[in-house]
Amino acid sequence: MRNIIVLQLRTPTRLRCLHPQCYNSIVVNMIPHLTHVTGSPWPLLPPGIHQSSLDEVATAFATNPWRRSLFEGLLDASGRLLRAGCLRVYLDGSYVSGKPKPGDFDACWDPTGVDLSKLDPVFLEFRNGRAAQKAAFKGEFFPSSMICADVGRTFVEFFQQDRFSGEQKGIISIPLLSDPLLLGRGQP
Repeated sequence: MRNIIVLQLRTPTRLRCLHPQCYNSIVVNMIPHLTHVTGSPWPLLPPGIHQSSLDEVATAFATNPWRRSLFEGLLDASGRLLRAGCLRVYLDGSYVSGKPKPGDFDACWDPTGVDLSKLDPVFLEFRNGRAAQKAAFKGEFFPSSMICADVGRTFVEFFQQDRFSGEQKGIISIPLLSDPLLLGRGQP
């Protein structure tokens, strides 16, 4: 959910703006609280696609040394995807749950606009249980529109179902082009 807040200062004689275009927008994204789902061993995100920045992901989920190391892999991969023209990553798996020590993270990336000549080949390497991706990033990546053969749905759809309970659950959507952490690292 996006909230736009317009801030304006009043002077005694006229309305004065904080920004040359007479408004200042502040976009607020919030990762919702995890919820308990019957049949799932740990709390999950409520159903839906929740837009967040990488910084918000770090605050919510990089809460111990192991989770921080997984986050560093996600950050590295996100920067590489952005350089290839990817605009969005979807984050899933036990990393975005209440599991104290997730084995890795699962992610999928939107292939729209991606220049395959600039895409690191590791993102298309699926052999050996995605060992090359796990070695590079400590997590797995799939194109979001790719069909998961086991269930016959795209990965972005597949990621929204809990594997233990079968219930719907949430995932995180990270827009890369405007992400402050990526921009701060000198990304395009």
